[in-house]
Parts: sequence; structure tokens; C-alpha cells
Amino acid sequence: MSTIDLQVDGMSCGSCVKHVTQALQPLPGVRGVEVDLPSGRVRVSGELAQGSAPLLRALTDAGYPAQLATETSIPAATSQPKASGCHSGGTGGCGCR
Repeated sequence: MSTIDLQVDGMSCGSCVKHVTQALQPLPGVRGVEVDLPSGRVRVSGELAQGSAPLLRALTDAGYPAQLATETSIPAATSQPKASGCHSGGTGGCGCR
């Protein structure tokens, strides 16, 4: 089993965690998804023969841009939640309010 760590932008609430998990869990080979909301880190484990590309594509399609995490990557200062406290501006994109 392998793991891939991702840095995901735009997560600001429990609903975002749910959407990120739902975007990744059904992908072939994914056995587990662990989300750390404060750091924006997501660890995906399983038989990930195709690497990170399908994971990154699924997250982007779900509205959460992501990149491979490195030891030095930190959440981008420009990815602050909008005034409503929701990365989608409270428009229902993620369901948080």
C-alpha cells in the first residue's frame, strides 16, 4: 500500500472535508482518505498505481485546487475564505454557511 500527501486549497469547514473525501474515495485503488482541515493536508492511501494525477484532477473538478505536498509546503496566504467564512462565498458551492 502507498500513500500520497496533498496540499488542498479552499477547505474551510467540515462540509469541505466531506466533499474532498467524497471526491477521492470512489477513485480506483483508494483505500483511505485522511483530511487535516487546519493544515489543508490530505493523505490518500491505497493501491495508487496511477499516482497523484487522478487525485489532483478529482479535487480540481470538485472545486478544490491541490498539489503534491512537500515538507515545506504550507497553506497559501492567498487562499483565505471569503467574508462569509466559506471558500465559495456562501453560494452553496460547498454547503457551509
